[in-house]
Amino acid sequence: MLFALFESSRSALASIYAHGLRSFLTTLGIVIGVASVIAVVSVTEGMSSFIGDTFASLGTNSLTIQSYTPFEDQMKGIRARLTPEDLELIERRVEGIASITPLLAASRSSQIKYGSQTAFSQIMGTTYAYQDVSQSYTQVGRFLAQSDNLTRRRIAVIGEKVRENLSLPENPVNEYVEIGGEWFKIVGMLEERGDIMGMMSLDDIVLVPYATMVSLQGNQTRTDIQIQLSLSESAEVEDVSQQLTILLRNAHNLRSDEDDDFRIQTAEQLMEELDQIISMVTIVVGGIVSISLLVGGIGIMNIMLVSVTERTREIGICKAIGAKRHHILMQFLIEALLLSLLGGILGLGIGFGLGTLISNAIPGFPSASIPLWSIALALGFSGFVGVLFGILPAAKAANLDPIDALRYE
Repeated sequence: MLFALFESSRSALASIYAHGLRSFLTTLGIVIGVASVIAVVSVTEGMSSFIGDTFASLGTNSLTIQSYTPFEDQMKGIRARLTPEDLELIERRVEGIASITPLLAASRSSQIKYGSQTAFSQIMGTTYAYQDVSQSYTQVGRFLAQSDNLTRRRIAVIGEKVRENLSLPENPVNEYVEIGGEWFKIVGMLEERGDIMGMMSLDDIVLVPYATMVSLQGNQTRTDIQIQLSLSESAEVEDVSQQLTILLRNAHNLRSDEDDDFRIQTAEQLMEELDQIISMVTIVVGGIVSISLLVGGIGIMNIMLVSVTERTREIGICKAIGAKRHHILMQFLIEALLLSLLGGILGLGIGFGLGTLISNAIPGFPSASIPLWSIALALGFSGFVGVLFGILPAAKAANLDPIDALRYE
């Protein structure tokens, strides 16, 4: 049996080599299908790995609380809010918190000016605790202090991207910028953190004292803040989340049948949600491009049927000198399998090359990577396609009558 398998494989390879161009064109559908799938998977896996590393750097002991309003209520003009009173309540009543800070986004304009330069940035009001919660520290100058918040000082800490957009000096400390029609003195610049997949800069941010931002917005604006906090080493995320949920539901007078009007998210939960989205995109796109694998399988079946017709006399001679039905069946089935697997291997290389090319073409995009499961799946599916579409030609060859085959011209 092993000898028959070896001879069938040798004969199949010889036949593929003898018709090299035809074999390549036959497997082109498999090559394109596998290359497309691998390119998609390698890019999305690289993206997923990068997102995991990004959120891991934020730490697993941080929580973000923000208001949440269902779309139906938004259409009715209803808006849920987190207020400074909620912040004070959490500070007093929730155990296990190491640091906590509010975040208040500029509601009127995100425009910042320096001389003749104008830029749009993420302008946030926060406190000195922000650097501990978000692990963001200054590379030059200082961070916001408690006294800055108490006295509502017009000072700002900026990111590297803001400095570049406004053409500020390498050391922008003591320079003045205009925010919301008022002048702010720059007291520090944050350490550079880079981009997320080349699309969103983590350095395009301006931080001002929280109380200063409140005064800029005035009394006409109903404040809606985000709350970020980090936990002490002994605290459990689930326990703190449960405390926060009970406390905020009671504070907002929500009935037992009403949904939360806030969301509590951890860095780990955000990462899981993004992973689910990426996985869904990978499955959908991979399913679409996998159709070309079936097209490639039909091409293999077509050429194998042609090959059976071309080699009818050869099959008759083999049967006349003692070849059994299963020997002929094995020979043609192995040939179809090898055609498909060779196309799969070629597609793997091309797919990884395409993924690497796409990743390198986008600035800041994570490097492509191929997980082992995708290699096994691509080759396994290629082999399955080869066997599935090779059965009919192999069966046709095995069922030929030796006398009729010898007579064939």
